[in-house]
Amino acid sequence: MARWEDAWWESTLGSGVRRKDQRSGAYRSYVPDLLGERAVSVDAQLSRRIAEAEAAVRRIDGAGGELLASISRFLLRSEAIASSRIEGVAPSAKQVALAELGQTEQVRGISEQAQLVANNLTVVRDATTKLVDEAAVTVADIEELHRALLPDQPQLHGIRRVQNWIGGSDYHPIDADFVPPEPGRVGGLMTDLVGCINGAAHSPLVQAALVHAQFETIHPFTDGNGRVGRALVHTVLARRRLTPVAVLPISLVFSTLRREYVEGLTAYRYDGPPEAPPGMAAVRQWVTTFVEAAIAAAEQSHRIMDELQELRAGWADQVAEHRRAKGQRITPRSDSGTAKLLDLLPAAPVLTSNSVQRIVGLSPKAALDALAELQAAGILSRRSIGGGAHAYLADELLDLLTVAERRLASTKFDTRVSPPVRPVPALPVRPGEVAHATESPSAPQ
Repeated sequence: MARWEDAWWESTLGSGVRRKDQRSGAYRSYVPDLLGERAVSVDAQLSRRIAEAEAAVRRIDGAGGELLASISRFLLRSEAIASSRIEGVAPSAKQVALAELGQTEQVRGISEQAQLVANNLTVVRDATTKLVDEAAVTVADIEELHRALLPDQPQLHGIRRVQNWIGGSDYHPIDADFVPPEPGRVGGLMTDLVGCINGAAHSPLVQAALVHAQFETIHPFTDGNGRVGRALVHTVLARRRLTPVAVLPISLVFSTLRREYVEGLTAYRYDGPPEAPPGMAAVRQWVTTFVEAAIAAAEQSHRIMDELQELRAGWADQVAEHRRAKGQRITPRSDSGTAKLLDLLPAAPVLTSNSVQRIVGLSPKAALDALAELQAAGILSRRSIGGGAHAYLADELLDLLTVAERRLASTKFDTRVSPPVRPVPALPVRPGEVAHATESPSAPQ
């Protein structure tokens, strides 16, 4: 039975810390029901919305044809940035792309926040690849995701052995907004959690909703729980084949509808037996919140994919005009380096000669020639990354991600109708324009 447990915090802090942070006192921690014992009551209306949501999510993988893998990578990057932004980590899309490149090549000037998001991108990617291929997900697998998120902080690795909490003081849980289970209960709760991940007792979206809320309630790590918990959503959806290739950018919606997100997670933490009306209503409220977010994320995914296709069509025109001016055939051969790079850009908006050779399999000369042609056509810009090396950036593609994030910061997903409800990145700067960090309801999308 889910319950709140009374506990006592005995402070060991002395001088050097504010008096209110030296407090000892009572607090309550929450112990959730096991997922294996959890019933889910779905009425007819919610059942229809679940069916609509899963159909909308499936259509993401049905779109894009041969470009689906590249589009999926673009959506994955969107999800990693948004999931990090929920935690207050908010670098630009360009900085994140450079940090991602820095995982395989030497790149100078990468900010710490951009590196954190690049790490989160790795976590989301592993959650949708490595964990999907496993016969059964284990607690150790989830610990490995967490290590990939915070590779340089070994003191935070592994299931926590101390009490943690959300909100209030950094030094005690007395005034916390939420206190998860005490450390001795975490191991058993995590074993139950992976049992749910490996099962199929519910529809894929309901299963993903339960896994995410339960993980956030357990809060098994001392830091990074939110990002790992949202990555596990994608593990469930991919293992259940709802999103076998694409990534549903649900964090883009959660980061905007944050009040509903927090209220849903709070409601999930009911008190009493799971089969009692309050428990059933609590789980149903959270599932409803999650399903509505999934529908919005699917709708926005299709919009982003349409914009990507439009951008690619524009690139084809730019290449044709450039080649026409040089007296060449206007369409590059399908097996040429230029054609291969055009297909690759949605997945890799920042490239170097080395990365092109590695990913596409071109010779050094062919890689440089292809990059130079796309730069001359105005599709790529060149930037020094230190040590005499240069990176080539698809600025319009990175701008598309920025504009999409701004749009999705509106509760109506249209900044002309409803202003952003959170800080947003500046609009991409074009010649003669000035960037602004915030925008009004009448500003362009």
